Amino acid sequence: MRPRHLDEVVGQEHLVGAAGPLRALAASGALPSLVLWGPPGTGKTTLARLLAEASGARFVPHSAVTIGVKEIRELVDLAAREVRTGRRTVLFLDEIHRFNRAQQDVLLPHVETGTITLIGATTENPSFEVNAALLSRCRVFTLRRLEPNALATLVQRAAADSERGLGQDGIQLSEDAVAAIAEAADGDARRALNLLEAAAALHKTSSAQEPALSVETVAQAAGARVLTHDRDREDHYNVVSALIKCLRASDPDAALYYMARMLAAGEDPLFVARRLVIFASEDIGNADPAALGVALAAFQAVERIGLPEGRIPLAQAVTYLACAPKSNAAYLAGERAAQAALSHGSLPVPLHLRNAPTPLMKGLGYGRDYRYPHDVEGRFVADPNLPDALAGARFYEPTSEGSESVLAERLEKWRALREAARKERKPRG
Repeated sequence: MRPRHLDEVVGQEHLVGAAGPLRALAASGALPSLVLWGPPGTGKTTLARLLAEASGARFVPHSAVTIGVKEIRELVDLAAREVRTGRRTVLFLDEIHRFNRAQQDVLLPHVETGTITLIGATTENPSFEVNAALLSRCRVFTLRRLEPNALATLVQRAAADSERGLGQDGIQLSEDAVAAIAEAADGDARRALNLLEAAAALHKTSSAQEPALSVETVAQAAGARVLTHDRDREDHYNVVSALIKCLRASDPDAALYYMARMLAAGEDPLFVARRLVIFASEDIGNADPAALGVALAAFQAVERIGLPEGRIPLAQAVTYLACAPKSNAAYLAGERAAQAALSHGSLPVPLHLRNAPTPLMKGLGYGRDYRYPHDVEGRFVADPNLPDALAGARFYEPTSEGSESVLAERLEKWRALREAARKERKPRG
């Protein structure tokens, strides 16, 4: 059921619609090297083939995993002979993100001179996975996962086509069955067609012999849904980014969804728990000091009980963190202090803060004039404690959110007293 021309392509309107750039390239016959980036089953190979045919070029498909340097040299030699006859060669490399350095070194100069027109296909972000030298010689086009209505069109077309599809079998599809296949395919045309074929085979052997393919048969053919996800590539980072941003936006429903999606796709639950611990300090901090305890308890619970029960403390932590007041003041304070430490180097510690375990150190003034706060009324001493070069510096700026508002009020009073004391006394050594 692979489309034979661009008008048969379903979906990807932004690329092959009336004003789409790939349709314009096909019409011009001038095909540059390009990379097609998108999820599985969205038409990358099909579009590459159709573009090559439209340009009149010879189409040579290969996988970047299996093609070797020898094959590339042979292909380049043949392509050079074809150029002399006026015909170009399109090398289609599936999984181009797996193309190694040696392969690229052989191919790059010939792509640059136009001996070879390269079309790469990848499910991975080419910004991270494709060599920069190769990427700079290619235009990148992004394909989108297919919407259910596009998948439904493909399924109905395949069921009715007697030449290339299942039309000769007389399979009838109800709207519910088509919708079930489109939903289970999860944006993947190849999966949708495979599911249609499997469901049709089950329908033939069914004892019920109902005239139309049922939703139950589709569900049986589909089995358990496998979510698209990975542990170290873009999907992983996109979903965890969504989880953190939804927590930060105080949206527990969306945060729960992304957490559940990660776990359902096989993500390590301890990875999720670690991110919650980080979030509790970075984005909630002293606005709700209990948040860190909740996150740590969830981490320990998951570590001890694992899945599936570990979902329960994770859900508790996610909902608590999402609904907690937010403040990144403590996180920013730590960053400012770190920057000050790097900028100013190893400034001398004021003498009154230094430890004085020996007579010599006491004689040098170590620990002199230090006042023990617990011996003072109010348990506060206004002595300045920063090195002179940082006198009066403020790293922590508490917000008015949650419990941090109490800290802000208390700290403002203390800072005023400390600033007054600093101005009254001479700088310490």
